[in-house]
Amino acid sequence: MFFRQLASREATLSYFFGCGGLGKAVAVDVVAGDEDWFVEEAQKAGVRIEYVVDTHVHADHYSGGRALAQVTGAKYCLHESDRSVARFDFEPLSDGRVLDVGNVQVEVRHTPGHTLDSVCLLVTDRRRGEAPWFAVTGDTLFVGAIGRPDLAGREAEMAAMLYDSLHGKLLPLPDELEIFPGHQAGSVCGAGLSGKPSSTLGFEKRWNPALSMRKADFVRYLTAEIPPRPDQMDRIVAANIGA
Repeated sequence: MFFRQLASREATLSYFFGCGGLGKAVAVDVVAGDEDWFVEEAQKAGVRIEYVVDTHVHADHYSGGRALAQVTGAKYCLHESDRSVARFDFEPLSDGRVLDVGNVQVEVRHTPGHTLDSVCLLVTDRRRGEAPWFAVTGDTLFVGAIGRPDLAGREAEMAAMLYDSLHGKLLPLPDELEIFPGHQAGSVCGAGLSGKPSSTLGFEKRWNPALSMRKADFVRYLTAEIPPRPDQMDRIVAANIGA
């Protein structure tokens, strides 16, 4: 298995990983303007990009996902709930679906809360073992912080939904699971993000303050100090859904 993390604009973290032996790969949360980097990395690794996934419709940056998929012939993927808003065809992802990337398996976990369509990707390298190795957590779980719940305009409702997603879909996973978030310090998609671009689930359970709270306290905590909305958010979202 090969793995690349790309730090991009708006403190965004993008990912490129897959199976070098069988020549298959997936790109995650591609930022517009970075498409050539993924094409070049695929050529270096001798792989074909099979899937391009956005973990949700982004509000802070323009996505390069569709453009990369068009250039490479890959399937562009969003959660299936986006069929009601996207103005283009895409490969719909449902909770529990597994993407076959050679010896690498990518399980989709629907984790609404930051947005209604948010997903996390649970990744297993079958040559290494049957247990999941790491999760790409998008804007659901950051290092030291949690994704903001207000972008849909229903802060308390979305925060409660995010609590359920974390405790139902992520926190029961093994402590040694590595997590790779969609942003690091400097992003407006959450408050208190660390500058460290990865962690483990066990470390976050111990030191991320939001993960040890009861639900009511979690909702109050997450809605108490919400960062300013991303610049040009409405324009960015419109572009990312093809409006």
